[in-house]
Amino acid sequence: MLYIFSGLPSTGKSVLAQYLSQWIKGTYLRIDTIEQTMKNSGMNVSFDQGYQVAFKLAEDNLTLGQSVVADSVNPVIQSREAWHEVAS
Repeated sequence: MLYIFSGLPSTGKSVLAQYLSQWIKGTYLRIDTIEQTMKNSGMNVSFDQGYQVAFKLAEDNLTLGQSVVADSVNPVIQSREAWHEVAS
């Protein structure tokens, strides 16, 4: 099962996503963490690179039978459609 928490910053989605992930013992993926780690490693992060990493990690874990809880803003229709494709 893929759970997507999306919305504006500081709305509580991270707290809810973390709680659900712990409760179901699922894989927790946070776009902000992925993108910040990429930046800290010296990478120039623009557009959707962090999302692309998360999509692939989610797909890998879903293939293994793990539930995935994703935490991201999803500001554009393309990211929401991409999550739908991952779930499929």
